[in-house]
Amino acid sequence: MDVSEPASISTGIAQRYATAVFDLAREGDDLAALTSDVDALRAALAESAEFRDLISSPIYSREDQGRAIAAIAAKMGLTQTTTNVLGLMASKRRLFVLPQMLRALDEKLAEARGEITADVTTAKALSDKQKTALAAALQESAGREVKINQIVDESLIGGLVVKLGSKRIDTSIRSKLQALQNTMKEVG
Repeated sequence: MDVSEPASISTGIAQRYATAVFDLAREGDDLAALTSDVDALRAALAESAEFRDLISSPIYSREDQGRAIAAIAAKMGLTQTTTNVLGLMASKRRLFVLPQMLRALDEKLAEARGEITADVTTAKALSDKQKTALAAALQESAGREVKINQIVDESLIGGLVVKLGSKRIDTSIRSKLQALQNTMKEVG
């Protein structure tokens, strides 16, 4: 069995939902509201273990997920389109792809704005000044506006890892130590 198969199935499902939501928002000239919904849902997923459990646990029935997601959407003030799609996802037992759908929507929204998103992983959070300088340097390289999606991973020790489209730049101390360790193994 191909281990990547479940991941690609989830990604495919998420892409289809993302495309549908994006197209509906674009037709309704409501991309700004969709951007707000995506940001709010991403923040809720990051902050709430209960929300993450709701979308991924098989313990909750379709009806329970549907009622919970409707209440969450109303409390968050999500658009009717987003609320309806989340309800549909709950009824089809597809809420588990919500994180992948949000990533796909981010890409579609950024493309519509003429932006590209760079995933930047650092050992500690970047200051606003550092983010601005990094975004400017990446914009020069990419030729269009760059939005930074920052991820903190203390195991990097120092430096950063930048993923911009298909390019990956790893200047972390962890990777340099691993390269040194590999070199030492080759020597003796």
